Amino acid sequence: MAQGRRVERVAALIRREISELLITGIKDERVSQGMVSVTHVDVAGDLQHCKIFVSVFGSDDDRSQAMAGLQSAAAYVKGELGRRLKMRRTPEVVFQLDRGLERGTTVLSLLNRLGEERLSKDSDPPATDDPEDQAGATP
Repeated sequence: MAQGRRVERVAALIRREISELLITGIKDERVSQGMVSVTHVDVAGDLQHCKIFVSVFGSDDDRSQAMAGLQSAAAYVKGELGRRLKMRRTPEVVFQLDRGLERGTTVLSLLNRLGEERLSKDSDPPATDDPEDQAGATP
């Protein structure tokens, strides 16, 4: 149990430092084009590997540019983590695109559209095939 808490604590520290590096440390223009945020950090039990899941707000081109910038900055990020966290061994850093927020936004927009369609159907009078109803005749 103690090792699990240690890994979680290291993951939280890495997430905080990476978030700060995204704002002030990484100077690559490709990273600053899209709005990049850290969604999750997954650290291996032996603290040798670290997956940093990021969300990039923007177009597909912005996403691919930001991910390329992050991949090229991985060695710099590893060095900064080692210096800032004073770890004996700094884990290898891998950035991975997290599309969870994007999927959530898509699902929400679909639900909103369905709700609007349902409301518009409820407010429209029902259509009938009877020609007398359409002519305005009343029974």
